[in-house]
Amino acid sequence: MTAEDFRRIALSFAGTSEKAHMSHPDFRIGGKVFASLGYPDKDHAMVVLAPDEQKRLVHSYAKAFAPAKGAWGKRGNTIVVLGAVDKTTLRDALDKAWRRIRDGRSGPRKNA
Repeated sequence: MTAEDFRRIALSFAGTSEKAHMSHPDFRIGGKVFASLGYPDKDHAMVVLAPDEQKRLVHSYAKAFAPAKGAWGKRGNTIVVLGAVDKTTLRDALDKAWRRIRDGRSGPRKNA
């Protein structure tokens, strides 16, 4: 999986826009971030999952997913190793993140 693959899949969800903050692209629905690209570096991305979904993915795909550090990780922010995740699994994770934010479940605060 490449950064461009991640971007293409993230932008395929209805109503998604790409913006940027903290020097990396992010993907939003209703102005709220559901995924980021290039975090913590160019080989990774991040998706905003429910903590129980994060736990399932980390357990099932330990080479592809890990909790973000600190409180962010405890809230479900999940690091994606781009070189280790397959398209189907990534699409599923992005879909869950997109739906979580779209439906107003907790996630990162809106950033300009």
